[in-house]
Amino acid sequence: MTTAKQTERPASDPAELAKLYADIAQKSGQLVTRFLGHGASGTPPAFNDELGISQAFFAAWSRMLADPFKLAEAQMRLWQDYTTLWQNSMLKMLGQGTRPVVEPPPGDRRFKHEDWQRNFLFDYIKQSYLIASKHLHQTLGNVEGLDEKTSKKVDFYTRQYIDALSPSNFLLTNPEALRETVRSGGQNLVKGLDNLLEDLTRGEGGQLRMRMTDTEAFRLGENIAVTKGKVVYQNDLLQLIQYEPLTKEVYERPLLIIPPWINKYYILDLRENNSFIRWAVEQGHTVFVISWVNPDKRLAHKGFDDYLTEGSLAALDAVEQATGQREVNVIGYCLGGTLLACTLAYLAAQKEQRIHSATFFVSMIDFERPGELEVFIDEQQVAALEKKMKKRGYLEGSEMATTFNMLRANDLIWSFVVNNYLLGKEPLPFDLLYWNSDSTRMPAAMHSFYLRNMYLRNLLKKPGGITLAGVPIDVTQIKVPAYFISTIEDHIAPWKSTYAGAKLLKGPVRFVLGGSGHIAGIINPPAANKYCYWVNDKPVDSADEWLKNAERHPGSWWTDWGRWAARHGGVKVAARIPGQGKLKVIGDAPGSYVKVRIDAKKH
Repeated sequence: MTTAKQTERPASDPAELAKLYADIAQKSGQLVTRFLGHGASGTPPAFNDELGISQAFFAAWSRMLADPFKLAEAQMRLWQDYTTLWQNSMLKMLGQGTRPVVEPPPGDRRFKHEDWQRNFLFDYIKQSYLIASKHLHQTLGNVEGLDEKTSKKVDFYTRQYIDALSPSNFLLTNPEALRETVRSGGQNLVKGLDNLLEDLTRGEGGQLRMRMTDTEAFRLGENIAVTKGKVVYQNDLLQLIQYEPLTKEVYERPLLIIPPWINKYYILDLRENNSFIRWAVEQGHTVFVISWVNPDKRLAHKGFDDYLTEGSLAALDAVEQATGQREVNVIGYCLGGTLLACTLAYLAAQKEQRIHSATFFVSMIDFERPGELEVFIDEQQVAALEKKMKKRGYLEGSEMATTFNMLRANDLIWSFVVNNYLLGKEPLPFDLLYWNSDSTRMPAAMHSFYLRNMYLRNLLKKPGGITLAGVPIDVTQIKVPAYFISTIEDHIAPWKSTYAGAKLLKGPVRFVLGGSGHIAGIINPPAANKYCYWVNDKPVDSADEWLKNAERHPGSWWTDWGRWAARHGGVKVAARIPGQGKLKVIGDAPGSYVKVRIDAKKH
């Protein structure tokens, strides 16, 4: 953000402007690196640029210095906007109406308090910040001559820096916080400090572990993850839950759900009114779901092979024992969908018909364009991550959570800084944010394989590119009917990338595009009547062409999937009760694996 002195008199030398950007870059890199917790102790680590931030900004700085005319142009545009802001502000002081020089983008909740619009000073602060951030982002985000990866990294971390320095994040420039300070006699700041100290206590090694919701408001199996079922199988990596039927008859083919092990399964079973699992049971499916273990260093050696053999394949065997049915319909969510694709290719190579149909929730098979996560994944960062995982045996769940939160920093980081520390409020109980904060670890061997072979080398799309359990994997040999649901605002599994993955399969594929993003677009029950979805049954190579000619439908895609799934369910049979088959009941859902919280000792 530009200081008052710089606003009054911007630097006239393009080289000085470039140096300013470089200084911002280094400080931003230090801030982000410390925020991600690079260092085992609570003391801030020395800045070693494991993320390659300074390296990327140095490349951008060098390119900018090579064209001083463009820097001078950028400086002039910045100065013109500030001059207009000064003129409009003077007119506003004299009681004349003026149009804002710049406005926040739609949906930006940082400036929703009325004082940002009605109060002259705060309106000026807001517009001054937005002008500075716009020009900084445009200048650094449009440097010519950078390779694509470097350009994306510069763009991403410029936005992180801009978001961090929003005036809404500081007491003296946040009108809502100032009003609350006056109203409460400063009690909000005392409470905010107490919240901060508590969050520091909750984190490992003195690191900050910020609360996003009231974690005491939820109890697994009591008011969240409450769909009735039984754990009927378990091994080192998973517990398998079979849900009790809600209909007298069920489809012959059971439904197995493979959630991602990056998060916990109960995203699909939050509350009764938004539980996909309960809804699927109500549709007449015998539903099984994998609840993955939250691994520690004892499972450091577990690789992607193990998640295939002890995960999806073991679950298929267990479902067969529980129901007597060899053919199963399977859903894979996110990384669970990637594993599902590997499982299908493995079974195809073995000439085994175990899966009748496959559904992919926001799942990547082709990783050529992995979206904003790409900025965290290159050789330098993966090597640094592997070094860290080697010491511990796993990737710490809080680090993974922070990475995902940074993709929506204003909503998932800075809004809670303002609420918890400036306003001194307790976070509200929210089931989705409770799940989001219930992070999981990744075994070192598995995560290294996943990052290198999927993201870095994109080998899953290549026939025989990877080998699992001694079998070369070829997803182009998958011929079972498949349903792909992706979401138009997904920043984790971009829909155009999931569309490219769907094109690799040889069987009949139905691709559906839902509204919203990676989580909200999937957890979208019909009763909510939210968002919409697009369908296009004509096979086309281009994702853009697919959307251009797609038919838009209001509401939830669940009903569309329900009709598709019914066609693959087989005949109706008597409802199955957990424990009736060859598998005995181990315990009640949600089981014990899901209850292992990383921060359990703090509660």
